This record gives sequence, structure tokens and C-alpha cells, in this order.
Amino acid sequence: MVNPQWLRSFATLAELGNFTRTAERLGLTQAAVSQHLRHLEEQLGPLLLRRPRRVELTPAGLALLDYCAEVERAGRRLQLRLGEADAEQGELSLISPGSIGLALYPLLLGLQQSNPGLRVRHRFAPDSEVLEAVLHNRYELGLVTLKPDDPRLHARHFAEEPLELVVPVRAEVTAWNDLARLGFIDHPDGQAMAGRLLSRRFPGSPGVRHLPCHGFSNQVGLLLEPVARGLGFTVLPRYARQAFGRQDAIRVLEGDPPVVDTLWLIHRAEWPLSARARRAVEHLAARLEHRSV
Repeated sequence: MVNPQWLRSFATLAELGNFTRTAERLGLTQAAVSQHLRHLEEQLGPLLLRRPRRVELTPAGLALLDYCAEVERAGRRLQLRLGEADAEQGELSLISPGSIGLALYPLLLGLQQSNPGLRVRHRFAPDSEVLEAVLHNRYELGLVTLKPDDPRLHARHFAEEPLELVVPVRAEVTAWNDLARLGFIDHPDGQAMAGRLLSRRFPGSPGVRHLPCHGFSNQVGLLLEPVARGLGFTVLPRYARQAFGRQDAIRVLEGDPPVVDTLWLIHRAEWPLSARARRAVEHLAARLEHRSV
């Protein structure tokens, strides 16, 4: 790689045509400028011809001047990528659980529409996969429901998400037997979520494992379809329920005490977030804060 200081001296000399003025502009001695030129010519051959009042570039010198311009442009592009200008362009990568993902993905697409230079890459995944993907730099941002204790990860509070007991709109549920009559619509986290919520809502009950299972789906976006058709009830996070398109066919069974999960935003601790990631986080957090329940 050619020494950047030598290139700077050569490009300035080519512009000004004079060793003395080149040294003055760069804050160097004339001997230092001559030394830089000598080093370059030792590598690349004759670069300029010295005339009484100016210098004339050789073909090799003209080629090197073009290279200097390319290096300068590449440097500017690098600064744009590393600086604030990249808030409006480049890849924005996020990996998150499905429920919060249903809420965030449309917001990310809205941000991309406002900034066509952005490219959104979003994946739904459980906590374990989120942690691995962020640790191995496959995604810049991640969301998890359990705060990690790995020193390589920085974690900050992002949002709260209550668990909800969702039943068909016309279902009458006042006791545990009513849930048993409806039957449970299960999902990969269903047993754990229902166990946490139902043990508080119906203390002393036999538990979710004793309820008849009337269905299962691993697609969080489709999980409420059997509930809307009257085939059973389920327990899932609020953002998943809000994303369902047929709200008039389901009903949230309110009650105390609530069960609320904290969502943690994670990224690698060793380096700062990109400008576009910081902007996206602010955008998403503001939209979620004002999201209607």
C-alpha cells in the first residue's frame, strides 16, 4: 500500500506545480516533500519532470494522480458510511421474537419508504438464536425477553409486553371450567406463557397441561385464526394479538394481576451502533410508545 502522506504530497505538488508552495500548504519542509516524491519514484518510476517554473507530469504521474483522486473518493465514501450520513442508507438488520416482530416490521418498512437508501433485513427467532446471531455479527440489532449477562453484549430496556388471554368474541369465561370447555390453542411458547398467566388468574387450578388441546401453530401471525373461529382460546403477547386482522372476532379477557415481559434491545458492546441503527431504534421506540392498546 502506498503511504498516504506521500500521496498527499504528490497530489498537492501536481496541483500547485511548486515544491515551496506545496511544503507551505502541507506544513512540511521542502526537503520532506522531495523525500516523499523520491520514495514514490523508487516504487513507480519517474512521475514528473522539473521545469524552471513548474513541474510536468509523466504518464506514470498522470496515472498516479488519478489513483490519488480515487483514494480521496474512497475515503469520503468511508466517512459517509461511518458517519451520520449513513443514517439514510445501507442495511438495517434486526432479529427478534415473532410477536414484537409483527409490530416492528411494518414500522421498519415505513422507515425504508421514507429513506429509499435503506435496506431492511428482519428475521423472527427465539431468544437463543437472537443472541447467537448478534454475537456473530449476522445482525446488528436484536430483541430478547431475558436480559443477557454476556459482557460482549450491551442490553437496554426497549419495551414492555403484557401477556394476554384471548378468547372467541362470544365466549363466556368466568371460571376454569369455561377454559376447559373451550380448549387450548397451543404454540411453541404456549405452555410456558399460559402457565405463568393462568396460575395468577386462576390460582389453585389444575394447570394448563390438564386443559384439552384443540390446536397448535408455530406461526404467530396465524395463531389467533382458530380462536376467531371459536375453536379454542390461547395466551400470547399483546403485540401478536394487535397484529391480527380480525379483532372483531376475538376478545381479550382482562384480569389481575398482569404478567408483563420486558423486551431488551441488544447489540455488540465493543463498538457503537451505526447511525442508521440508532435512528431506527429511536423511530421504533417512539412509535411503540404511542401505539394504541
